Amino acid sequence: MSSVVVIPARYGSTRFPGKPLAPLKGIPVIQHVYQNSRNSLLAADIVVATDNDLIRDMVRSFGGTAVMTSPDHASGTDRIAEALRLLGREYDIIVNVQGDEPLIRPEMIDAVISVLDDENAAIGTLVRKIDNSDEIFDSNVVKAVFDEHGYALYFSRAPIPFHRDVWKSTAAGTEVISQNASVAEPPDCFKHIGIYSYRREALLRLTSLEPSRLEQIEKLEQLRALEHGLRIKVRETDFETFGVDTPEDLERIEKWLNLSL
Repeated sequence: MSSVVVIPARYGSTRFPGKPLAPLKGIPVIQHVYQNSRNSLLAADIVVATDNDLIRDMVRSFGGTAVMTSPDHASGTDRIAEALRLLGREYDIIVNVQGDEPLIRPEMIDAVISVLDDENAAIGTLVRKIDNSDEIFDSNVVKAVFDEHGYALYFSRAPIPFHRDVWKSTAAGTEVISQNASVAEPPDCFKHIGIYSYRREALLRLTSLEPSRLEQIEKLEQLRALEHGLRIKVRETDFETFGVDTPEDLERIEKWLNLSL
């Protein structure tokens, strides 16, 4: 099956305008994302889908491929669907790699493509076991639960599964009530890593649907797929990645990269 990585990268951002062009270790964030994606063994092509001439020109300056898309898209998924139509090629699998994920690994792309070897899966994504208990209760960290065959049951900003015997709900949120650390930090909580693979028909169907009820409550687009019966299969990864939402995020990633050398 033929696969393409499409990287949605818009210029406008409330917290960090122009972040795809922000320098990280001397090169733009979008170039990190593109070059890391290009090392995938399974993706035939890498394309940036943008709404901005500066981003398009930057991508082309380092030898990448970019297409111009509408500035009016509500989500990166909608932007990817337009880019797919503009490309005019019948790719079987489309991978969504966010343009603000400079730490994305090619192994993660190959893993999420391989998830769709299961012909019953419409969408693939990755999860990582949570090893920091603070992340369980952090609403910015999306949690996932899935069945014994790896199909997603639900995604939430809340701590799921909720461990009734070791946590309790309070007006301020959720707190640990067990003094046993091994119980207080249960081993079966997983964070969602926001990289997706779509079968072509699944992507086009998803973007033709209106935002769903649960999606609007949780502000999680993947719930639209689940509510409409599109099966999402997850695969566990050991790799971590961090998105750039603010200038402070960029500073933290640069420090992390300097320490990892």
